[in-house]
Amino acid sequence: MAGTTMRRYTARGIVLNTVKYGEKGLVVQLLTSSHGRQSYMVQGLGSRRAGGSRQALFQPMFAVEFEGLESPKMQMHRFGEVHSGIVLRSIPFDVKKSTMALFMAEVLHRLVKESEANDLLFDFVWGSVEALDEADEGVANFHLWFLSHLCRFLGFSPGNAYMPDAWFDIAEGLFCEQMPLREHRMSQENALILRDMLECDVRYLGEIGLNRSQRVDFLQSLLAYYGYHLDTINSVQSVKILQEVF
Repeated sequence: MAGTTMRRYTARGIVLNTVKYGEKGLVVQLLTSSHGRQSYMVQGLGSRRAGGSRQALFQPMFAVEFEGLESPKMQMHRFGEVHSGIVLRSIPFDVKKSTMALFMAEVLHRLVKESEANDLLFDFVWGSVEALDEADEGVANFHLWFLSHLCRFLGFSPGNAYMPDAWFDIAEGLFCEQMPLREHRMSQENALILRDMLECDVRYLGEIGLNRSQRVDFLQSLLAYYGYHLDTINSVQSVKILQEVF
């Protein structure tokens, strides 16, 4: 019949959030390579054999490759085939990494709203999952590195190069030699950490030596920076868990 054609497409996705739907259903929100942020209806998860292995794919920041189905008759997209896109060797089994993944997924779920493809953002997020899974050192700094770089894809990355003893003007998004008069600023210590995070290859995060109080203070500065430009960051609940673990 006209107007009921099912369109099929293949894509990659990162799991941001899941919501139970009825007794045997699930709504999965993904950041996808083809449609930006998109919701998918999954049904038939009641039986262990059929649904158990499929449901296990939909954990925070898990990467999947899938066939998507969309139709004007359906409110949400659906999956045809779906399988793991990155074979994770550590995130599901490491409490610190899984806590980190939960935070990253919630940040993306709160901040990314566009339902259109953003190749640069998607490739950064996909690569971040790979990097977190492979990391042996520097895991405690990973969320700081992730947030420092993510702002580049959300439209408010630092607009100039660091200079010695600089402050960072949160409102303008600029490193500056004089202390900004406004309250929206990063201290000189946090501005230097921001520079280090922006210049650091993720494989060498362990070489940035921060203690717990420095990490907590820098995270608060980053959240203030995000909050000034995107106030939805203030609703990220997993920040508290992250501060307890790291």
